[in-house]
Amino acid sequence: MTTVCLTIKNMTMAYGDFVIQKDLDFTVNRGDIFIIMGGSGCGKSTLLMHLIGLQNPAKGDVFYGEESLWQADNKARQRILKRTGVLFQTGALLSSMTLAENIALPISEHTLLGAQRIRELVSYKLALVGLAGFEDYYPSEISGGMQKRAGLARAMALDPEILFVDEPSAGLDPVSAKLLDDLIRSLRDNLETTVVMVTHELASIFAIGTNSVFLDPETKTMIASGPPKQLLAESSDLKVIQFLTRGETENWAANVTKNQEACSL
Repeated sequence: MTTVCLTIKNMTMAYGDFVIQKDLDFTVNRGDIFIIMGGSGCGKSTLLMHLIGLQNPAKGDVFYGEESLWQADNKARQRILKRTGVLFQTGALLSSMTLAENIALPISEHTLLGAQRIRELVSYKLALVGLAGFEDYYPSEISGGMQKRAGLARAMALDPEILFVDEPSAGLDPVSAKLLDDLIRSLRDNLETTVVMVTHELASIFAIGTNSVFLDPETKTMIASGPPKQLLAESSDLKVIQFLTRGETENWAANVTKNQEACSL
């Protein structure tokens, strides 16, 4: 049975009178790797900020299960957001702290665990992302891909129900990007974490995305939703197809025709 984890209802995002996106309505189901996609400047990262309580909508609301995020008082909102973890685009590790100290920070701030138990949890979280033994390294002493994985470990420090990820492949080479995709899928599978990911990387979208929403900067609203591979196969919207094929719509049309002919035999 499908369980709704996150619901966006009739949302408008705006800076004053300037509307970024309007009429956003979609749901994220538990266990999804849900992709927020669209061209540059469409409001993907802005939408993420609305979902994690950093920017309030001009209209509409966000629901975690049955709980309203934006109608809740500050105390209730903080309680709701404790169910989430965030991997920012840059990793956002504190440069003056070791990896262990970065990951320990949210645990010590939000739990009553003792120092020894926190050290054990930190080592476990680093091992989950393939960084066992790197507890005493500083962010400047490891590669960009390793920094992203350390940021992911910190995002998972409090065992969130929902993990928000902003452009995880930004600045990474293709091999490191694939390793990070595999890691995100593994965390979803093994820890039953729902993932909401902002990305424009097609390799990631098709490799791990189970559902998605497509934001259009021209009409300033969502113009498609559904599993990415299904959108590629079935969408009739040229903007969606151009995005999902990198503009190679002729090759896409030829493949669709070929598949249709094969199915009719």
